[in-house]
Amino acid sequence: MKIINLTEDSELYTSNVYLITGDWKTLDDQNTLIDVGRDPKIIEKITGLSAGVGKRKLDQVILTHDHYDHASLALEIKKEFSPKIYAFSDTKISVDIILRGKETIRAGDRLFEVIHTPGHTEDSVCLFCEEEGVLFVGDTIPVHDGPGCTYDERFIHALFYIATKDVRTIYFGHGKPMFGRCNTIIENSIKNIKQNRKTPKNMLKKEDTG
Repeated sequence: MKIINLTEDSELYTSNVYLITGDWKTLDDQNTLIDVGRDPKIIEKITGLSAGVGKRKLDQVILTHDHYDHASLALEIKKEFSPKIYAFSDTKISVDIILRGKETIRAGDRLFEVIHTPGHTEDSVCLFCEEEGVLFVGDTIPVHDGPGCTYDERFIHALFYIATKDVRTIYFGHGKPMFGRCNTIIENSIKNIKQNRKTPKNMLKKEDTG
């Protein structure tokens, strides 16, 4: 699996846009964008990349959520490359496949689990590749909010679930990826939630509620 950040040198405010391809660019590989951002220069970059013999430049797009900095370019990408678009919500854009969480999607030459994480937004999802220990989080992680905020119980469940995984690399919606000690940032996010006075105590382990 190869992962390229197409907006690493962007001069616009945009999310990271990750292109996932297979190591050998076989016909079975699914060339995949994680988010589309809002910088039209990525269209040039995708066009200029070698997709593999007999392959489309882009097979599919998976949106981590529909905020403008992550999803603005969806229609232009759809028009240019005709990929299938996956998202948890179709309220703002034309989505081909509505996600509900727990799906398995092939991206590049690897399989990813879709994890619904309704915290940053109701339609937020993370994508986890068990084989590589790779986690795409959009804007879900890290959680910085302090006391006084309220968290959806489904979000707390999702973070606890992610914490059980062997995460070796995190690709964030903004900023550089994290290589190594990834479970620390996940555990710190959970810790922030546990310290939140408005978090329902029945969502936390008995030994943590005091």
